[in-house]
Amino acid sequence: MRLFEPLRRHLGLKIFVSYLVVILVLIVVMVSAAVFVAPGAFDRHLAAMEQMSLGDVDTGDVTDLEADLLSNFRVAVTESLRLATIAAFLAAVSVSVFISRRIVAPIYRMMTASQRIAEGHYDERVDLPGGNIGEGPDELGQLALSFNQMADKLQHTEEIRRRLIGDVAHELRTPLTTIQGSMEALLDGVLPQEEATYQQVLRESTRLQKLVRDLQELSLVEADTLTLEPKPLHVIDLVETARLRLMHQFHEKDVDLITEVAEDLPQVWVDGDRIGQVFLNLLGNGLQYTSSGGWVRVSASTTGENVAINIEDSGIGIAPEHITNVFTRFYRVDKSRSRVGGGSGIGLTIAKHIVEASGGTIRAHSPGAGKGSTFTFTLPITP
Repeated sequence: MRLFEPLRRHLGLKIFVSYLVVILVLIVVMVSAAVFVAPGAFDRHLAAMEQMSLGDVDTGDVTDLEADLLSNFRVAVTESLRLATIAAFLAAVSVSVFISRRIVAPIYRMMTASQRIAEGHYDERVDLPGGNIGEGPDELGQLALSFNQMADKLQHTEEIRRRLIGDVAHELRTPLTTIQGSMEALLDGVLPQEEATYQQVLRESTRLQKLVRDLQELSLVEADTLTLEPKPLHVIDLVETARLRLMHQFHEKDVDLITEVAEDLPQVWVDGDRIGQVFLNLLGNGLQYTSSGGWVRVSASTTGENVAINIEDSGIGIAPEHITNVFTRFYRVDKSRSRVGGGSGIGLTIAKHIVEASGGTIRAHSPGAGKGSTFTFTLPITP
């Protein structure tokens, strides 16, 4: 079996061998036909020659007899070769058609499937044939496998696009409905024209503006067009900047923000504005899912050529089935709470892309629901 392993793996070798098979079949059929046809044809012509030349032998005309013998021999050979050629040609054509169909069939199926996909049928797939020239790890088999992988990615992308449109429409509908309802109530005199009413409209418009800004940011990071300007920065400075920006919100909700970052940590090579956005997203996420009286802790340590930052909270935690999806856009662990809190569901997605674009990694961990959660991301140390 190992002798035929190269033949199974290379389409070019298969085609070359198929040519040899066709030639071999042609030769075998031609020789076989000549062997079976020639004796009969020669005997038939020899008998006819003897019948015609019997009188000449009696008269001693040996020269004419030899000429007739040579002529009938040539006719017999020509007849046998003609029949052998016809038989060999038909056999070679049959074998060629059989082999070519087995080679072309997978290509034709892929061509048909590609046309279907071009028409929007992203569930189209190419069957990997078993027991024929397209099976196994040869070039056609690899092409069929790659084609199916491409179709899977196209289908997945289309599903994401449709889901994104639905999610965006849903996210926009809530603040727009609130703003429209408030304005109609103001016009009808149902709501009083006082500061609280205008504050509500302002909050929804701000939420709408933040959502649009986050969507613009998401389009940049997912298209890998995010511009980074890294420079040496101290981790404690990044943490302190984020703490000052969110301090009022933490105090307002009565959640403690604890920072445990040493000043002697090595500098990290990052874009300060972008990584500051990561801190704001992660700290804001911890604040959002932590009840009053709880805490959010930031700590950092050196791990090899990176600095690892941990953002831990005492919030609602994350169930195991949600861990793998927390960085998926518009995914929410607790949809009702996040909706009230005004989260867009894409902050963690943006944070993940920024960290990875900076050369780091990010992951989430939680002992379970109601036991808090920890987000850990790494940043490269300045060369």
